[in-house]
Amino acid sequence: MSISAASSYDTGLERNAANYAALTPLTLIDWAATACPERTAVIHGVRRFRWRETYARCRRLASALAAHGIGRNDTVAVLLLNTPEMYECQFGVPMCGAVLNCLNVRLDAATLAFMLDHGEAKVLITDREFSGVIADALSRCTVSPLVIDVMDTEYTGAGDRLGDIEYEAFLDSGDPNYAWRVPHDEWDAIALNYTSGTTGDPKGVVYHHRGAYLNALGEIVAWGMPRYAVYLWTVPMFHCNGWCLTWAVAALAGTNVCLRKVETSAIFALIKAHGVTHYGGAPIVHNTMLAAPDEQWLGVPPGLKGYIAGAAPPASTIEAMERRGVELTHVYGLTEVYGPATICVKQPEWESLAQSERAMHNGRQGVRFQVEEGVDVVDPDTMLPVPHDGETMGEIVFRGNITMKGYLKNPAATAAAFDGGWFHSGDLAVIHPDGYLKVKDRGKDIIISGGENISSLEVEDALHRHPAVFAAAVVARPDAKWGETPCAYVELKPGLAVTERELIDHCRAHLAHFKAPTAVVFGPLPKTSTGKIQKYVLRERAHSADAIA
Repeated sequence: MSISAASSYDTGLERNAANYAALTPLTLIDWAATACPERTAVIHGVRRFRWRETYARCRRLASALAAHGIGRNDTVAVLLLNTPEMYECQFGVPMCGAVLNCLNVRLDAATLAFMLDHGEAKVLITDREFSGVIADALSRCTVSPLVIDVMDTEYTGAGDRLGDIEYEAFLDSGDPNYAWRVPHDEWDAIALNYTSGTTGDPKGVVYHHRGAYLNALGEIVAWGMPRYAVYLWTVPMFHCNGWCLTWAVAALAGTNVCLRKVETSAIFALIKAHGVTHYGGAPIVHNTMLAAPDEQWLGVPPGLKGYIAGAAPPASTIEAMERRGVELTHVYGLTEVYGPATICVKQPEWESLAQSERAMHNGRQGVRFQVEEGVDVVDPDTMLPVPHDGETMGEIVFRGNITMKGYLKNPAATAAAFDGGWFHSGDLAVIHPDGYLKVKDRGKDIIISGGENISSLEVEDALHRHPAVFAAAVVARPDAKWGETPCAYVELKPGLAVTERELIDHCRAHLAHFKAPTAVVFGPLPKTSTGKIQKYVLRERAHSADAIA
């Protein structure tokens, strides 16, 4: 008797509540509050919350929002710093079915107004520090959201109340036992995060519950985070929902140490006071720590683990942090892939390498997270993979569960981003023979000089090897002979000096001469709130008539 392969595994039972549930990171806080109710969940100044308390506050928030008619696919915007209220919003807002829209605290009123209107915000939860810019933004908006003020005890500055209710009073109106439900469809939106919009209106990146859940667990697996990890919030929670670590810490019943403002004195004090085990940030965060006086490093336990992401980090930063006893792990990603999605997995045999060579290996962007189906470097025209030779450049593409649903109300941009069945990052890279990818540049940042491609990141890495350089960015500068040449913008370490000629000669000693900058401009570099250097601002300066003094 013949039995087909399909029918041989038919159990006679359809998918049901007993054997299937939609994936959502909301279940992670329920687990933390059940398994470890008395462990510390959140620390902020003198405030402490245990997991059962944080869970109850999240449920109160969800209940209060639901009582105001907020439900599935309604947008709740928040303009908050790394405070307990911001952490609670990561769970409480989607618990009532709504979509959490975290806004960048450094945006201007016009941009905030665009986002509030585009996302059709029905509620806005805002810190009183930003009352001025929010009042301006609301005056420009079409929408009229319910405004809820957060009066953070760690903020001592001025700031008006804008709404009719304060956050704690709003929570008091909610039920701590609110019976939230797992979404019927794990493809439902959980978060809306806007891109920077440097070349037009910002694009709204839509996350779903499935992707958020998987990348929360993916962070834990990729980084090897242990149960009860103590995580310091040097990464803004508004950025990719804190790289999905807001949800990941709950899965570990860990402790969230809040940091309202990134200052080295506060960073080191909190690390030592609370036994911080993990933190993360863009290269500028780590460089700021490295520039701190030696006395601030006293008492920092060896083995502190840091994520480094954002702009490709110079090998010199990784090398210097290793000397300080910090174990840096290099990750790479974009807003569209839920934050970090590749990791430079450290191989045991690298330990025998010289420190500088080991730093070069660790400076690569690595391989995909286990929860991402695929990442590759392809020719963007043919979509064929480039050779694994460490030289042939192509575009980084992603696909899998931790890739966004798409761009809100922008089908054309969504279609273009997913052309060919992959998400196109816009980043240019090579793949080495061992399968590790190395970002070379953003497509728009490649400098073409006399027909030769120059990676701005390669020049920046050479600049960072000079002991006087704190941060550097390189962009194309128009040139009558070569078409364009590298122009370096450099921020020096306090108390140190170097001349333009000395830096150019330094680069010529480490690079092919045509790759060295032809001009160096000294001064503070424009940065985003997450520490990324705003190269589009520098490109505008380099193309202006008086770009070089």
